[in-house]
Amino acid sequence: MLIKSKSKSDVLSSEITPESVYQDRRRFLTGSLGAAFGLATAGFSGLSHAAAGDSLRARAPSDMQRSAPADWWKAKFEAITPAQRSGGFYTNEALTPYSDVVSYNNFYEFGLDKGDPKANSQEFKADPWSVTIEGEVGKPGVYTLEDILKPHAMEERVYRLRCVERWSMVIPWVGFSLADLIKRFEPTSKAKYVQFFTLFDPDSMSGQRSRFTTIAWPYREGLRMDEAMNPLTLLATGLYGNYLPPQNGAPLRLIVPWKYGFKSIKSIVKIRFTETEPETSWNLLAPREYGFYANVNPEVHHPRWRQDMETRLPQTLFSSSRIDTLPFNGYGEQVASLYKGMDLAKFY
Repeated sequence: MLIKSKSKSDVLSSEITPESVYQDRRRFLTGSLGAAFGLATAGFSGLSHAAAGDSLRARAPSDMQRSAPADWWKAKFEAITPAQRSGGFYTNEALTPYSDVVSYNNFYEFGLDKGDPKANSQEFKADPWSVTIEGEVGKPGVYTLEDILKPHAMEERVYRLRCVERWSMVIPWVGFSLADLIKRFEPTSKAKYVQFFTLFDPDSMSGQRSRFTTIAWPYREGLRMDEAMNPLTLLATGLYGNYLPPQNGAPLRLIVPWKYGFKSIKSIVKIRFTETEPETSWNLLAPREYGFYANVNPEVHHPRWRQDMETRLPQTLFSSSRIDTLPFNGYGEQVASLYKGMDLAKFY
């Protein structure tokens, strides 16, 4: 398929809602008083984001400005539907503040320190964007971002994110089920795995040209087909009701909430369907430390980080915010059956 050019459309700061207002608006729309930090509610009482009122958007801070690839993209974000409370798509745990979500990141394409992705990615452009679909599928090709996203309705899901480094967040993501996308490309009977690739662009991604990098670029990840087709697996396009910032993987990233965060690959430009288990970046770099499955498992420790406890950000001077880590990051009811009969210490 030919890549179509798109006109650029910027989202003004007056059209973006700050985290505090986002929380207040969702509590108002569901009639909930909530707690001081706020709960991500499950309903909008029939109102869309656009119907919530321009006066709310007028209070947006400048650090929430993003660039939308096109007008069609903006329109999709005016019709986001809330996550179902059932099925693991929602948790009522306190959300991690927006400021932490966008400033504390692992995205080595932009640097090794947690603050590097935000500092080094602000000139990164996600327009135009295309995704290559290849391998064991009936409809391979190069698809524009509009081709990829336009048929799908955007949904907001509140998921836990657990890093192997023993910190965690709770984030309201925007996106749609990866399974719905996969079905469109008609995988063949040989497609047993799905592999994903991040953009390789050393000119705009400073970490890829660093002399200190040890990763063989481009960054790649993979899932078994049944994992990719699980209803929890999300293809994310935004967070906190707005577009993904570049440091969080704009314009398209994976969210697999029962696995460690490095499995949730960012800035996806290629999806390959394979018959055999594909290579993944961290498994290639340190196979004794990072397995292909990378399911959150409090009984299997990383050589540098124990996994039975985690620090839920934000951490403060007066509170370490330490909590117990749950098997499969608390999503065992939805995914444990995928690994029936497997030794999860051996297949980590």
